Amino acid sequence: MVGLKKYQVVFATVLSIFTYFFVAYFLERTQFYVLSFSWIVLFSAFYFFLKNEKLTFRNLAAIAILFRLIFLFSTPNLSQDFYRFIWDGRMILNDLNPYLSLPQTYIAQNLQPIAEANALYKGMGALNGSHYTNYPPLNQLCFFIAAVFANKSIFGAVIVLRIIIIAADLGILYFGKKLLERLHLPVKNIFWYILNPFVIIEMTGNLHFESVMLFFLVWALYQLHQRKWIFAGILIACSVSVKLIPLLFLPLFYQFLNNNSSRKWLPTQKGIKNLILFYSVILGTTILFFAPFYSNNLIANYGNSVGLWFRNFEFNASFYYIFREIGYLFRGYNEIAIIGKITPILTIVFLIYLTFFRKNNTLIALITAMLFGLSFYYFTATTVHPWYVATPLILCVFTKYKFPVVWSFVIILSYQAYANNPWKENLYFIFIEYAVLFGFLGYEIYKQRLVTKL
Repeated sequence: MVGLKKYQVVFATVLSIFTYFFVAYFLERTQFYVLSFSWIVLFSAFYFFLKNEKLTFRNLAAIAILFRLIFLFSTPNLSQDFYRFIWDGRMILNDLNPYLSLPQTYIAQNLQPIAEANALYKGMGALNGSHYTNYPPLNQLCFFIAAVFANKSIFGAVIVLRIIIIAADLGILYFGKKLLERLHLPVKNIFWYILNPFVIIEMTGNLHFESVMLFFLVWALYQLHQRKWIFAGILIACSVSVKLIPLLFLPLFYQFLNNNSSRKWLPTQKGIKNLILFYSVILGTTILFFAPFYSNNLIANYGNSVGLWFRNFEFNASFYYIFREIGYLFRGYNEIAIIGKITPILTIVFLIYLTFFRKNNTLIALITAMLFGLSFYYFTATTVHPWYVATPLILCVFTKYKFPVVWSFVIILSYQAYANNPWKENLYFIFIEYAVLFGFLGYEIYKQRLVTKL
């Protein structure tokens, strides 16, 4: 029986290697059903690895690293965002501020501000090239590093970017394990993220920098547990300076920084000091990162680019699509201009509720609040790209909830839109995705309430 289990591990590993290799080097984004089948195969093997008690932490870590290395020399085939990453990095290398100009402008004027400008613009697409960059400064630093090492090779830049992302995932593995130990949780929980096929394909494969953002966030949470407010604040600022999404978490730290006081509303004297110090460090560090790019047009351009996600784009939404259909009945045309302004307000109200009406004075309770606060934002957002799920996924590792793991599996249904040319969403697939997700979420909430009563 032991020998049979070893063969099962070998079979699952080899099958995963071949499947990842196919996805990395041969799959096209329009092949939705082939991608879905590969997804099911990889998640089946992933679940088998995690449930195999014979596999040690080192075994699972080695397997996770091996799967990432398969993608090392591949060009992303499920996302074209990396072309803009390379463009921005080379702009900085050439002493040009990426926040102040549009790729479209240079191409329209037949200018070549950087090497391979035409190829990069064609790769990123006219939609991307017609908007100002919305990637924060530390993300731009990663792009700049790629430009330093591969200024005239798109393929070389891809390899550099991928190495950065793999290194970030290793950092998440290291600090995630240490944090789980401090929280007295099973250290293998970290593999719900590290070994997850969604993470391997979307981060390592498609070069999305949520991994770098989450590396700083997990490290910050580890420092928070040690009550090292200043260093934790710096790390959270680093996380924000890679992706803006951790800004949503800032109100939720209120109780945790309040010296573990049982009073939710009024901070203690020491709590006030912690709060001022923590938020000042985050604000100051973030401003410091943006300072090298400052100009009179920076805030306007950056704000306009970020605002597009609320005003113009619709993809893989859940409640927003319901609100939109209701709006059609009364007004007869797209409601994003109205709903896109309301949903952020709903998120703010929900975050205020979590901040003051829920006990967040332990780290696990804080992370749980972060998980539900962010999930609420995504559930009401107009646009939820697949790689967005990485953040709730890493947060759930430190909680009792695992619905983001289910989401990381069913998120593949959103890729059906790319099977059409031009791309077009099939709302039946979106309905199935969120029906499964909300069903499992409801089950977990019910189970946790039942356990609490007992």
